[in-house]
Amino acid sequence: MGLKHLFEKMEPAFLPGGKYAKLYPLFESVYTLMYTPGTATQSTTHVRDAIDSKRMMIIVWLALFPALFYGLYNVGAQSMAAAASLGNLAELVANDWHYSLAQGLGADLVNGAWGSKMLLGATFFLPIYIVAFAVGMFWELLFAIVRGHEVNEGFFVTTILFA
Repeated sequence: MGLKHLFEKMEPAFLPGGKYAKLYPLFESVYTLMYTPGTATQSTTHVRDAIDSKRMMIIVWLALFPALFYGLYNVGAQSMAAAASLGNLAELVANDWHYSLAQGLGADLVNGAWGSKMLLGATFFLPIYIVAFAVGMFWELLFAIVRGHEVNEGFFVTTILFA
């Protein structure tokens, strides 16, 4: 019994009249994330492509990663430069959890190689992104369930841009 068979077995409970009909948008978003939807446009369309909006949003989300990685590096480099200008790195490590976490994970805050700058930048960025993603996902799922429509994958792109 494969995962797709399990989804197909669970689907009637989420369809209209089923026990979990109100949660259909949640089920549909997980199912179409794993597998291509079985629906197709019956009439002529303006755009003729095999890619759906969910796949396009995932591509856009992935295309933002180079900017994200440069942002991580830049935040780490700028914060290391600020720490060097303050002159008391030991006090910063003791008082600021970003620096102590980065140092605990192996970042060299004195010499500042590119990996250390990325790691320090990640300690500043990831908490913001996690909160933006969780809040965006919560509201998108809530509105999809209340309104009875599918989950719009645009929130992936919105959360990374917002963060």
